[in-house]
Amino acid sequence: MKGLILILIVLKTAFVFGQVAVFSAKYKTIKFPKTPEGEQLNFSYEIKNKGKAPLELYSWEAECTCTDVILPSDPILPGEFATIDVVFDTNGKYFFQNRIIYIKSNSRKKRELLRFKVYVEPKPLEEKPTP
Repeated sequence: MKGLILILIVLKTAFVFGQVAVFSAKYKTIKFPKTPEGEQLNFSYEIKNKGKAPLELYSWEAECTCTDVILPSDPILPGEFATIDVVFDTNGKYFFQNRIIYIKSNSRKKRELLRFKVYVEPKPLEEKPTP
């Protein structure tokens, strides 16, 4: 009898811990062509929950205020897709930009990393008229 109870406890524990959300992105890195300074890049990451529990995206962090992120407000059900929308303002940014966005969630890793890369061509320097 004790053995049966122990087996049931182990099975229940395995079942509970097996119910986790798994964050998966089709592309974790997005590369853009050369972009002139001053433009806004609007793009999305497609996310899938490959786990067996709803995936909740709690918050995000980016390296600078030039990046804004909009997370889905509802949990992503197992097997379902959602998008993370991003806006990157290139004003005041130039040359190679390698930006990382950290997503906090209830997935196994707790903190996921998304990245985008772009070469921003600086605005030409304005020449002053000669007197």
